[in-house]
Amino acid sequence: MNPVKEHDTVPGLIRNIVKNIHPDTHPFMTHKVKDTWVDISYKEAIEKIDAISAWFLNVGVLKGDRLSLIIENGPDYVYYDQALQQIGAVNASIYPTLTEAEIEYILNDSGAKTILVGNPFLFKKVLKVVNSCPSVLRIIPAFDDFEKHCEKLKLNAGVVGFKQVIEEGKTLLPQYATAIKIAREAILPSDLSSLIYTSGTTGIPKGVMLTHSNFVETVREGLNQIPNVEPSDIFLSFLPLSHVFERTATYYICMGAGCKIAFSQSLELLAKNMVEVKPTIMNCVPRLLERIHDKAMKTGTSAGGMKTKIFSWAFELGKEALKYAEEGKKPGLILSGKLKIADKLVFSKIREKTGGNLKFLISGGGALPKNVGIFLGSVGIKVLEGFGLTETTGPMAVTEYHRQVYGTAGRIMTGTQVGIQNIDTKQIYTIQTHDTFKPDYLSEEGEIIIRGISVMKGYWNKPEETAAAIDADGWFHTGDIGRFYKGYIQITDRLKNMLVNAYGKNIYPTPVENTYLKSSKIEQIFLVGDKREYITAIIVPPKELLQETFKLGNEFFERPDTFIEDKEIVDWVAQDVKRFSNELAKFERIKNFIVKRNPFSMEAGEITPTLKAKRKVIEKNYAQAIDEMYLQEAEAD
Repeated sequence: MNPVKEHDTVPGLIRNIVKNIHPDTHPFMTHKVKDTWVDISYKEAIEKIDAISAWFLNVGVLKGDRLSLIIENGPDYVYYDQALQQIGAVNASIYPTLTEAEIEYILNDSGAKTILVGNPFLFKKVLKVVNSCPSVLRIIPAFDDFEKHCEKLKLNAGVVGFKQVIEEGKTLLPQYATAIKIAREAILPSDLSSLIYTSGTTGIPKGVMLTHSNFVETVREGLNQIPNVEPSDIFLSFLPLSHVFERTATYYICMGAGCKIAFSQSLELLAKNMVEVKPTIMNCVPRLLERIHDKAMKTGTSAGGMKTKIFSWAFELGKEALKYAEEGKKPGLILSGKLKIADKLVFSKIREKTGGNLKFLISGGGALPKNVGIFLGSVGIKVLEGFGLTETTGPMAVTEYHRQVYGTAGRIMTGTQVGIQNIDTKQIYTIQTHDTFKPDYLSEEGEIIIRGISVMKGYWNKPEETAAAIDADGWFHTGDIGRFYKGYIQITDRLKNMLVNAYGKNIYPTPVENTYLKSSKIEQIFLVGDKREYITAIIVPPKELLQETFKLGNEFFERPDTFIEDKEIVDWVAQDVKRFSNELAKFERIKNFIVKRNPFSMEAGEITPTLKAKRKVIEKNYAQAIDEMYLQEAEAD
């Protein structure tokens, strides 16, 4: 039975666990301290949460106040979030990768009163802008020796260490325990829980207002959709908790179902942490799964001889088994026997790299290339694809556990209506819900519009943008293009990404880019061609593969020139561009390209924290190189 009650609030979730699922001594979280994984019980966590709440009340934090965080994933995020939520304050998280200017904007727009800061690097960023943020009264560093970074500065805000906040809060708790309980019970489901600022591929960030009901009902319906999530499960968390996907689908889902949260040390140590923690469930973005696919394919096909033949044989068997699974059937005795051998020789070794205990992965934040999903499914790594936005509290559709349709984002969750609307005429072709699902349903393509429990309250301080996003009938316009395919929602592209060539032909970049991303020689690709006669691209090859193939040192990637002009490398990339172009219509094919030395990055403002390309930024940053590429092609003609 789903443990999440209707009309609950975010702080109610953790209290429900210790009341109805686990004893308070049960492990809630685990993180690595030096070389050891250390468990934290619900009792330990709640004691710290209550102490921080007492401190907040003592310094005058009121219901509705915005309290900010800029910190990497870990227990401190949970303590601070739960402490502010249970007294009715609002979580205003900030991505650690944002620039100083963006941090300043969010602090001022949200009117944040305090900010929790995770490490010295982030602390220095905050110190540079905090005097321009008059609402910020206190900075709370969550690390030791922070005093040396601010001792010579004249700050308008006070600075108090997080350890001190907790210790002082413990002494204040007897005085404020009753007030905390009253505040927690006074929170309404309709009250504001969080402001999550959209990273956005265009324009300035907008604060998405999400209520307690948005989060709790999304968690409730998510657990209805995937009842395979159990209190014994272990989630490994590595995506930023400042993003709605990880917040809802890992942290709050775990609090809803009573699962244990393990916090990865970093993206660089993720592979090591997976082997150590042996998670049963993980949320991830497509790029991570592409890397798992690329590494496994490289290992399997580069060995040569009999090993490569066995790998290819096993992979083909896995694909055959997937066809049965998609139709809800089981493979016959002969195929089952062969699969056992393939699993022992090939598949189990790949799964060991993920810890060996994965029940499934959930992929979100972008479209998963179909070939990657098929590969992982073939080797026994189940991937459930989901779809949602910040404005829909994360997932509002997800693949059912028992039915994979790779290249789609799953079945609509209960409590949500999804429409497909004609971009030009605004006619709604179809409206689908969880209950209208038909496994063979195919709809026309258009903009995806959403109405239901997960849709945001609006954009903070932006009534005009709210009215533009949510129409008079309550439909939120996602800006995503898609359709229903085999009953599941399928995302084609972003409306704002659409390229219209000089002949008026509409080209959606994502499916074209995904075709070229099948190449092991292409790590990132950015399509160009709006109002142009033909398509070109900026391509980034994988650094390790370049180094290995052309015997390159790190100095090659430190050169000041942005683009690689070595003919041997360009021709090497061109081989795969030509090969995969054959899978596309002529007007979608890349006619020319330039090879970028280093990847597009968040630091340069070229991609969002969920790794989506910021089209306007990239086109502006490389306008000269793009124009020269078209000029060269015109001269060649």
